[in-house]
Amino acid sequence: MNWYPWLNQAYRQLISMYQEGRGHHALLLQASEGMGAEALSYGLSRWLMCQNKQGLKSCNECHSCHLMLAQTHPDWHILQCEKGKASIGIETVRKITEKLEHHAQQGGSRVVWIKETQALTEAAANALLKTLEEPPKNTYFLLDCQQPESLLATLRSRCFHYHLAAPAINHAGHWLQQQLPNIPYSNIITAINLSQGAPVLALRLLKEEWQERDNFCQGLLNGLQQRNLYAFLPQLNQDNVDRRLYWLLSLLLDALKLQSNAQTYCVNQDQQPLIIALSQLPSDVLLSVIDGWKQCRYQLMSIPSLNRELLLAEQLLVWENQLVTQH
Repeated sequence: MNWYPWLNQAYRQLISMYQEGRGHHALLLQASEGMGAEALSYGLSRWLMCQNKQGLKSCNECHSCHLMLAQTHPDWHILQCEKGKASIGIETVRKITEKLEHHAQQGGSRVVWIKETQALTEAAANALLKTLEEPPKNTYFLLDCQQPESLLATLRSRCFHYHLAAPAINHAGHWLQQQLPNIPYSNIITAINLSQGAPVLALRLLKEEWQERDNFCQGLLNGLQQRNLYAFLPQLNQDNVDRRLYWLLSLLLDALKLQSNAQTYCVNQDQQPLIIALSQLPSDVLLSVIDGWKQCRYQLMSIPSLNRELLLAEQLLVWENQLVTQH
């Protein structure tokens, strides 16, 4: 499992707490997607399971370390959604808690790693509560979660909450430059901005979606220049429409920032010509367009079986009409 440099400080802080006897048996690790929380939880698990710890590090030589490296340790339990399911049910939790009633097979610590804590059903979360209240000896729970506010308050109250913050943008940028040395820096900064500062998510965007986004931006610029925004429909009407509407809204908001001479804060640093073109619309029209697309996105995400193409086409035609009437 890949390790990332911005995890070092969090790892040292958390391990130091356990070394000093202040470590909580249930650690709720809040981290957004693309922050490498899995690597941090795995690293913590290895240290907790190690039988011959070397300060902040696991020894990599004891039997427990060998089992952890092979990911076959019988006292290391991973709780996650079963294949094809979006939630963790009560039976999955019961299977784990029943195992914890017996002694550790290797005679040391036991770790339960819950990869997607927000996926616990209410019944599953309640089933976990009793074990969190009265944990067996030398048993630790690592709960990874992107949205702790979605969890039961009773579950949160039984955990030590640790927020894994995004690294400074220059540190994230330096790491990304090491991964992709030939990418323009403006692209790197834009990818970080679009990923809410999460470097791994930004790397994925640069490697897997950047050309798709370039085509998207060029299609929008062409539509603006030709005053034919309906021609932009194929670029929007895709399965990842939520992602594409996020790109669109970020560009529109950047145009507002440009109008306020706040271009330093623009998200899309690589798309200056497009942002300039968008900023030619009066502020009131731009705000109206933004509100329209926000409502469109909300409807697409919340109303099942909606005619996506029809809704997108309608919104584009409204925008096109506003564009034409301004000239």
